Amino acid sequence: MTARARFAEYVRLIRLDRPVGIYLLLWPTLWALWIAADGMPPLHILLIFVAGVTLMRSAGCAINDFADRHIDPHVERTRSRPLAQGRIQPWEAVAVFVVLSALAFVLVLLTNPLTIAFALVAVVLAATYPFMKRLHSLPQVHLGVAFAWAVPMAFTAVTNEFPPPIAWLLFVTTLTWTVVYDTFYGMVDREYDLAIGVRSTAILFGEQDRLITGILQVLVWFGLFLVGQQAGFGGIYLGALVVVAMLMFYQQFLIFDREPDACFRAFRNNHHLGLVVLVGMVADTLLLG
Repeated sequence: MTARARFAEYVRLIRLDRPVGIYLLLWPTLWALWIAADGMPPLHILLIFVAGVTLMRSAGCAINDFADRHIDPHVERTRSRPLAQGRIQPWEAVAVFVVLSALAFVLVLLTNPLTIAFALVAVVLAATYPFMKRLHSLPQVHLGVAFAWAVPMAFTAVTNEFPPPIAWLLFVTTLTWTVVYDTFYGMVDREYDLAIGVRSTAILFGEQDRLITGILQVLVWFGLFLVGQQAGFGGIYLGALVVVAMLMFYQQFLIFDREPDACFRAFRNNHHLGLVVLVGMVADTLLLG
């Protein structure tokens, strides 16, 4: 394999050709930065976190494929991945994870000691998540913690202080949101996961999946509302939350028949939800603040 072809396989390994995962991790990070800075965060902090999100999500994909290298060949959606098809070796996926994580950590070194300490936890969360589906039925919660950990990190980077209560409220809200959309994702592969013996909230919730994800979405909406109240956002942000509610109803409509392609669309639709929240925050601050 030529160097160019191998590089292309690495790009597919870390799913740069499918950036929705980057967006889902990026939006809560930007929410936190905007609230922590009470507006536009310092440019260098913004760039560090945008690059860091991209690197860590990519690293997470690499270690996930390493963990699932014996599972992915048996799942329709994942059997074409480079590691599943043997186009790259397991050690290469681990090496990619280590290199990308190291680059992300170098970026964190440009912040402050408190953020560096929080970043060490982030690396552990990212490295351990892919193996949780073999240990318990709530791997989506572990992923939620990993994704939401960027929220307190954003606050420490901006303020150089331990995250305040609003940061932890946003952390819990982001965690819950992640469980919702990753359950939609799990519903896509539920039949395969049942056959293989992999665990997920989609399997745990069973026939109550629509009800439970709906309840969790209500909690996410209420959490975003409380965050807005504590951050001092006004009418524009509330208008954004109306759109958020509409998107949540649409996602429930998509998963109603539990058809895999529709469940995957519901998962992807959360990218738009996160963007709407950010636009609401920014517009409210700039126009009403």
